[in-house]
Amino acid sequence: MGSGDFEKQKQVIKAIILELHQGLSFEEAQKRLEQEIGSISSKEIGQVEQSLIDDGMSPDEIKKFCNVHAFLFESTLQVDLGGEENEAHPVNFFKAENREIERITALLKGLALKDEEKDPAEFREKVATLLDQLAGVEQHYVRKEQILFPYLKRYGFMGPTQVMWGKHNEIRELFKQAQSELVKIATAKDVERFVESHLNPLVEEVDGMIFKEENILFPTSLEKLQTEDWVEVLKESEQVGYAFIEPPADTSHLVDTLKESAGEEPFLGDNQIKLPSGELTPKQLMHMLNALPVDLTFVDHDDVVRYFSENEERIFVRTRAIIGRKVENCHPPQSVDKVEQILNEFKAGTRESAEFWINLQGKMIFITFFAVRDGNGNYLGTMEVAQDITGLQKLTGERRLLDEGE
Repeated sequence: MGSGDFEKQKQVIKAIILELHQGLSFEEAQKRLEQEIGSISSKEIGQVEQSLIDDGMSPDEIKKFCNVHAFLFESTLQVDLGGEENEAHPVNFFKAENREIERITALLKGLALKDEEKDPAEFREKVATLLDQLAGVEQHYVRKEQILFPYLKRYGFMGPTQVMWGKHNEIRELFKQAQSELVKIATAKDVERFVESHLNPLVEEVDGMIFKEENILFPTSLEKLQTEDWVEVLKESEQVGYAFIEPPADTSHLVDTLKESAGEEPFLGDNQIKLPSGELTPKQLMHMLNALPVDLTFVDHDDVVRYFSENEERIFVRTRAIIGRKVENCHPPQSVDKVEQILNEFKAGTRESAEFWINLQGKMIFITFFAVRDGNGNYLGTMEVAQDITGLQKLTGERRLLDEGE
């Protein structure tokens, strides 16, 4: 999304929301949105909301149209959670709680139907039981407010979370009012009035919050937070506690699992190679590797050559014909046995590197084999690095960055 597209989206959405306050119908608003914008992602909704707050619109004002806003975007939201989430991911625990919340609200909706046929005492008792169960939603909201929101704030995403916190407080107030009014029910008319004025609004807000979480908050959080952030969220969640679900029995194990599969491993997306410490396009990565003043060659765990760098002044000649062939094709016959011995020691875990240096056409060449392993120590292959160190051997004293140009 370009800056021009974003500004257009923001202005259109802002105009529609303001007109909704002035009496514009949902149907007309929906039509205008589809005509003037089309589809809009959950991330873009969060960006628009944050930008409106940055422009001076108060979170309280945005809170006023928050439900209208969700209704308006429901048919155009394109949910993208960034791929399959690991079972240890905190977002999965939030979602598991949401499924239990939905189960309770569904039961409350069932009680609200045909309320005129309900016995007031029986209705009152069943609703009281379900409200007691629903009270656990407080723990769910507190974990968002005290753990997830602060991490989002670090990345400048604080306006929308302030709005959501305000909606939490509205739900808390609706919950208190429902509990207070429930005990006053004595007749069928009281039941009807309670359902319309207290039960339905509460259920709608609670279900609406689930929609906002899973279509806006969680996708934005997955996009902004880093692996180390999620690890801390998982650790801190244990202190606050969970609602409706059994707390993870072994947090340390889940932390390790999260590191392994929810961010410490690279993945591809949007023409980016996403790494724990940053992201690069394939073009950037290729030219970065080729810019290094060393020869790089990678052999996989089956001893097959998978890659070599193509810098302008390679020390050892490599041709693309060797890709996919066994490593012995890269070394003189007399040294193949030694290479295989080193690789076998790497695979066995008894060795991590091997160093050699030779004189080649008047240059001192330093060669190192490195065992490449994943976060669990599993052998992935071997990297050979060759470097001309002739000039490095002549260095004396020091040259600092401030000496540049002298």
